[in-house]
Amino acid sequence: MTDLWWKSAVVYQIYPRSFADADGDGMGDLRGIIDHLDHLAELGVDVIWLSPIHKSPQDDNGYDISDYQDIDPLFGDLATFDELMTAAHSRGLKLIMDLVVNHSSDEHPWFVESRSSKDNPKRDWYWWRPARDGMEAGTPGAEPTNWGSAFGGPAWEYDKETGEYYLHLFSPKQPDLNWENPEVRAAVYEMMRWWLDRGVDGFRMDVINMISKVLPLEDGRLTAGQAYADGSAGYINGPRNHEFLHEMYEQVFAGREGLLTVGEMPGVTVDEAIRFTAQDRQEVDMVFQFDHVWADRGGDPWRIFPLQLTVLKGIFGRWQAGLAEEGWNSLYWNNHDQPRVVSRYGDDSPEFRAASAKMLGTVLHLHRGTPYVYQGEELGMTNYPFASITDFRDIEALGQFRQATEIEGREAADVLTVLRARGRDNARTPMQWDDSPNGGFSTTTPWLAVNPNYPQINAKAERADPDSVFHYYRQLIKLRHEEPAVVDGDFTMLLPNDERLYAYTRRLNETELLVIGNFTGETVEAEIDGWAGAELVLSNLPANGLTMAPWQTVVYRRATT
Repeated sequence: MTDLWWKSAVVYQIYPRSFADADGDGMGDLRGIIDHLDHLAELGVDVIWLSPIHKSPQDDNGYDISDYQDIDPLFGDLATFDELMTAAHSRGLKLIMDLVVNHSSDEHPWFVESRSSKDNPKRDWYWWRPARDGMEAGTPGAEPTNWGSAFGGPAWEYDKETGEYYLHLFSPKQPDLNWENPEVRAAVYEMMRWWLDRGVDGFRMDVINMISKVLPLEDGRLTAGQAYADGSAGYINGPRNHEFLHEMYEQVFAGREGLLTVGEMPGVTVDEAIRFTAQDRQEVDMVFQFDHVWADRGGDPWRIFPLQLTVLKGIFGRWQAGLAEEGWNSLYWNNHDQPRVVSRYGDDSPEFRAASAKMLGTVLHLHRGTPYVYQGEELGMTNYPFASITDFRDIEALGQFRQATEIEGREAADVLTVLRARGRDNARTPMQWDDSPNGGFSTTTPWLAVNPNYPQINAKAERADPDSVFHYYRQLIKLRHEEPAVVDGDFTMLLPNDERLYAYTRRLNETELLVIGNFTGETVEAEIDGWAGAELVLSNLPANGLTMAPWQTVVYRRATT
């Protein structure tokens, strides 16, 4: 049996600007979260993770932080934050914060000093480089490397005042911190201790496997048709990443009990994840990997590929096996950067939306790992029907649209098709609380439009319906808390070559669970022997043995010898 509390926990992610608006300005806030804590307590989750609420110019919705130790007035103030933390703790809910320290805002005092002159003491707190040899600074192609940024355009911004470039893997308003400088690390650790001393219960660490760069910074491989190169070989899982995270543990977390640390790590491998999460290495408790949410991307970022279930099973199976003996998985379908899973891997039609949302939740949550629920997932919220690029607010979508259409010459309609399916704003539409105007999110026009299906899909209606996605998620979370095999059992993938059914077992001592999910709109017979007469633990539709109705899921339990 595990002695680590977070292995049996369920985490709920809140995107504060889209959760609940208490002051009527169209933007979610801390008071709105406080007002809806009972929703989370009833759901049964154990931990709240808040996306950034720090002071910020909001270029990337708060992931560009200008003051790590203050709250942005959009959301409230430190006194309201303390009230939220106390209210959450009184309900048995832990609270973790987003830690965004690969980069800061260009309006952070550290960067303001850094860019003020080449000899400023904080110049080396960020990545400054001269123009490429033989080229005039500020001209196209003179950037120190050919890397592209995640939000379109080059990853280097020219600064006229000092005649050099600074690195930004994301927006130009998000300059990368130089973790090679021990003063930077010390300042970050001091800030983290300040929040822990205030009472927070841990951190979700944004792109934390990008903090170590490969020196010297060099060009990446340029793919035909792309304006800028993929420079990820120069900053993903860099040579000092493990060293930095272990140092962070020693400086910040050692001696503190009951905390949770999870590192977001695009491009992390299974072998690296084992090293990051093995308890004796003292780095982080778990990582977010991206393989399963890239399973439908194929080789072309501007095409939509249908999901191949065998590919998805292969990915999950590899991660379950790889972290079986040491390390730990984070389990998620949705977050603020991913489209709604019921629209992506399920069926969001009125006929099958609820069934497929329940099926997807079951298949995910009963793997070995800690599940994460993103706000609205427990309602089966869907993607938004974006009509044009003007409907988007996300800096990533807008930047990628400009680069794809204006620089790479792609057809706008084709780019919009992809952004509609994958754009981050799908996850960021306001929470749908009831069927009143704006879905009960706000009394005024929200910062981003509410999905027009809110009269049918909302928390008030689902709480009143015992057969809703919300109440099904309550049962799912309860099962995780009560059945030890879900947390500590072995994992065995079944039917690995079946493109319709996702099936696996979890076994601990004399208890074995069978989990099956039908990923199609057709009735399918699951050819799995030995489960006749087993106890039905959970099902989203009336169960008929192993005959799976469209989008059905079943969980059976039996005693083994």
